[in-house]
Amino acid sequence: MPSIASVSGIALPYKVPQAEVKAQARALFAPNFPQVDRLMPAFDNTEIVTRNFCKPISYYAEPNTFEQRNDDYISNALEYSIQAIEECVAKAGINNEEITDLVFVSTTGLATPSIDALIINKMRLDPHINRIPVWGLGCGGGVSGMAKANTLAKANPDAIVLLVAVELCSLTLINNDYSKSNFIGSSLFSDGVAAVILKGDNHTNNTGVKPVASSSKLYYDSLEVMGWDFKDTGFKVLFSKDIPTFIHQNIRGDIDAFLAKQNLELKDIKNFIFHPGGKKVLDAYEDTLQAEGDFLKNTRQVMNENGNMSSVTVLYVLDKFITDGFEDGYGLMLAMGPGFSSEMVLLEMKNN
Repeated sequence: MPSIASVSGIALPYKVPQAEVKAQARALFAPNFPQVDRLMPAFDNTEIVTRNFCKPISYYAEPNTFEQRNDDYISNALEYSIQAIEECVAKAGINNEEITDLVFVSTTGLATPSIDALIINKMRLDPHINRIPVWGLGCGGGVSGMAKANTLAKANPDAIVLLVAVELCSLTLINNDYSKSNFIGSSLFSDGVAAVILKGDNHTNNTGVKPVASSSKLYYDSLEVMGWDFKDTGFKVLFSKDIPTFIHQNIRGDIDAFLAKQNLELKDIKNFIFHPGGKKVLDAYEDTLQAEGDFLKNTRQVMNENGNMSSVTVLYVLDKFITDGFEDGYGLMLAMGPGFSSEMVLLEMKNN
C-alpha cells in the first residue's frame, strides 16, 4: 500500500488581515454596487482572520487586464511550486531525480505548456517523468489529485509521486465586476500552494499515513452550482447559496456508502481532513455528520488563518494533522467542487 512521505503547505509572502481586505473591498465596490453596506457583514461572517495573497493588497485595486493577471499566475505558480516542492522533497528525504510522476492540480490560471512542464524544466527533474496536469476541479482538486497520485503509486511499487496543487484565487479577481458573486468571492478566497510526496510499496513509510481507497461522484443537473463564467475580462466566479443544501441532502449518505465498501462506518473515522468551503459549509458538515467532539477543528483553523484556498486548502489541513498530530485509526479527506461533485480519500493513519 503506498504511503504519504511528506506534505508541505507553504506560507505565501502577503498575509493580510481580513479587516484590511474588507476595507479595500468596500472602497472598490461602493461607487457601483448599491448593496455594498448591506453585504459588508459577509466578511465578518466568514470568521476568517487573515488571508494568504501572492501579491500585496494594493495590487488588486490597480487597473489590470486578464493577460496581466494570467502572466502573474504563471510566474507565481512556478516560483511557489518550486518552493513547496523543495520543502516537501527535503522532508521526505529524497532526491529530485528520484521523482517518477508529477500530478499538477490548479483551476485559477491558464498555461500551455502546463505548469508541470515549466517545473520540470526549471528544476531539471527527470525529463522522462510521467506528468498529469489536472485542470478544472476547483475546490475538489486537492482530494482528487491525492486519489490520482495514489493510483500511480499503486501501479508501480518503485514510484515516487509528486502532487502539486496551486490556486492563486486572488489573481482571478475582476476589480470592475460589481456582481454579488464577485463581492462574496472577495470575502472568502485566497492563495495557496502545497506539495505532497507519495511513495510506492518498495519505499519506507515516513509519516504513517497511507491512502486506502477513493471515491468521486458527480451530481446530475447541478452544473450551475459552482464554476467559472469566462469573460473577456477573465474568470468570473460562479457559486450558489445551495451548496450547504447539497451537503445536507447528500453527503452523509455518500460517506456512509463509501465507507461501507471498506467495511467501515462513520464512527470508525478518527481524523476528518475536510476542505472548509466556508463557515456555512462547515456548519452543514457538522449538522449532517454529528460526529463526536470538535472534529473539524483543524479544518476551521486552516480556513481562519488562510482563507479558502480552493483545492489546496485540504492539503494544508492534511499538513496540519501530520505536523500537529493525529489519532491512530482512519482519516477521511473530503472536498466538494464544480460539477457539482464530491471527492473522498480514505486514509489509514498510524503514528510511527
